Amino acid sequence: MKRSDFAEFSQLLTDVMAYYGKDTSKFMIGLWWQACENFDLSQVKKALNTHAMDAERGAFAPKVSDVVRALQGTKTERSAVAWGKVLNAIGAIGAYQDVIFDDAAIHAAIADCGGWIKVCRGDMDELGYLQHRFCQSYKAYIERGGDFDYPRQLSGDRSPDSEFQKRGLPPPTPAIVGNPALAARVLAQGGTGGAEITFRPLQEVLALSAQRSQEAA
Repeated sequence: MKRSDFAEFSQLLTDVMAYYGKDTSKFMIGLWWQACENFDLSQVKKALNTHAMDAERGAFAPKVSDVVRALQGTKTERSAVAWGKVLNAIGAIGAYQDVIFDDAAIHAAIADCGGWIKVCRGDMDELGYLQHRFCQSYKAYIERGGDFDYPRQLSGDRSPDSEFQKRGLPPPTPAIVGNPALAARVLAQGGTGGAEITFRPLQEVLALSAQRSQEAA
């Protein structure tokens, strides 16, 4: 949803809760907005309608978890949908172009699988194993919410940016997979996608550790 949808979303939630004889508050609306803002308003309306018409759960006022479950599905379902999105991108885009998905967990899971190039060029005989590894990583990341590092974009097998700069040319534009607004957020909030690896002399590391121990004492 866009910020301009907030007023309509607030009224929708107020009306739904009134149907169940419940009041709303700023805190409640803010919590619902935070949970639902990555979805379209039409999707949220449909999820609330589905809950109201459910023969069992519809007898009670919806909780945030009820609607999020309806919008997102189970972790297994979400990982299967994400893998399908990856497979489509492999066929349509390939290994030679940078890619930005609209889901940060896809970036993190692909990084765990060796990166975009390796995923694109994996053997067909190992596709089942790759799918299993991707889905396991993906489920682990969505379990953590947004608390993980991931590469802001997935690099394809192309010349580095410096080569284009030498020729006075802009780097190739990454391919966007999925919702452009969400992909822009993935790009803006992404990082390196892994732990920083450095090489320092052992004596230097030991000296630094001793210094910190003295400071803490």
